[in-house]
Amino acid sequence: MWYGVSSIAAKFINYLLTPFLTYTLAKTSDYGKMSLIYAALPVLNVIFTYGFETTYFRFASRKEYKDSLYSTSAISLIFSTILFTTLLWLTRDSFASVVGLKDVPAIAYVSIFVIAFDALSSIPFAKLRLEERPRKYALVKVGGILVNIFFTWFFVGYCPSHTEQVSNSFLIFIYNPDVNPIVYVLIANLIQAVFTLLLLSSEISQIKLKFNFPLWKEMIIYSLPLVIVGMGGMINETFDRLMLRWWQPGTDIFKDTQVGIYSACYKLAILITLFIQAFRLGAEPFFFKQAEGQNPHKTYARVMKFFVIIITLMFLVVSLYLNIWKVFIAPPYWAGLKVVPILLLANMFLGIYYNLSIWYKLTNKTGTGAYITLAGTLITIIINFIFIPHFGFVACAWATFLCYFTMMVLCFIWGQKNYRIPYAWKKLLAYIVIAVLLFFIHEAIIHFFSGKMIDLISATLLLALYAWFVLNIEWKEFQRLPVVGKYFKERKLITRKI
Repeated sequence: MWYGVSSIAAKFINYLLTPFLTYTLAKTSDYGKMSLIYAALPVLNVIFTYGFETTYFRFASRKEYKDSLYSTSAISLIFSTILFTTLLWLTRDSFASVVGLKDVPAIAYVSIFVIAFDALSSIPFAKLRLEERPRKYALVKVGGILVNIFFTWFFVGYCPSHTEQVSNSFLIFIYNPDVNPIVYVLIANLIQAVFTLLLLSSEISQIKLKFNFPLWKEMIIYSLPLVIVGMGGMINETFDRLMLRWWQPGTDIFKDTQVGIYSACYKLAILITLFIQAFRLGAEPFFFKQAEGQNPHKTYARVMKFFVIIITLMFLVVSLYLNIWKVFIAPPYWAGLKVVPILLLANMFLGIYYNLSIWYKLTNKTGTGAYITLAGTLITIIINFIFIPHFGFVACAWATFLCYFTMMVLCFIWGQKNYRIPYAWKKLLAYIVIAVLLFFIHEAIIHFFSGKMIDLISATLLLALYAWFVLNIEWKEFQRLPVVGKYFKERKLITRKI
């Protein structure tokens, strides 16, 4: 809960930049340019960190490496970051061209340093998570995001409205009205990355000049398949923006506009995306610790059940109230709202896959995860290549859906053969199907009976119906939860006294 809440708070604050930028930027194509670089950054992050966060957690349980694990991991990341940053800077013009930003190369240049500083903070953050220090973790994460928001507002909101005073104020030294505003969005992100690293100075100071080469070799062998998993995962998750830019017919401005519309609508999957990101942060160290106890399989199955219940509720909250959520982005981006339910389901499958993937991490069969991710990547590339020229960003949405669905199914089948976990998969599948059916029922209602009140009332009734249905089915399971169980015990005691 601590990691989840802090992550949700940090990400939600960051998502508040979406309405600000979509309403502030004069050109939809500029938002598209920003989305292109933010599609490339996660892929670069996988290369710069090469799976060492997960590897750090995996080796933390081995007592013989307790004294040298943190320093070895951190030193490895420092040297590799310097190497990768140098290589990327030497090929910076090619990098700008690949991500479709050759007309504004400064965006790509600044992003190189953003990814470098982000990579340097990954192991100190992992140390905080491993040592169960959520308050410090939350402070650093939320503090960094607040700094980012302030400087984004300052450069994109404040400075342009004070351009007349630029020549007669301090702004002349830090702001140029002729520079594309997206460059300043990246500069704000760079300031955040540097500020975050400064807040982690205490953890960084604990790095000792102690490098355990045999340990490093073991870690690299374990992590290399995770790089393939991470690369494939990021290609599946963000690279479709770049593919849309590459394969969408039309002028550069039209392509950037389409990327901007798709990226803004993707942000409407905010609830599910935030929950999955928060869940991953808390679940990974939790799952590894549970593996050391008795009967962890039952715990994993129970976590999956609650995960699916929560995520199907979130699907309904967003999809049924889409006419309210769309205000989150500016009207020029509403042309892409039809892809939101598809992306919500796709992200639901991705979240389930993250739950299922624990089996190959626990059994040290990370190569299996690489094969599954590569299968998803192949689907993403093929579908986008064939259909983007005909259907644009709608093809990207369906490619994402089919990719994550395939990965989820493959991981489940493969996992049950190698590390059987007693998932109540028939019941969980029923919950997903029912949630989707309720969405289609709502679509039919608002099609035949138009009106904002009809839309709102039917959405609320259908959401309440699903919640009531799940509560009745899982009533005994909910009573086993500590908070709920304590409530009913206290209620029984009060009743007896009366």
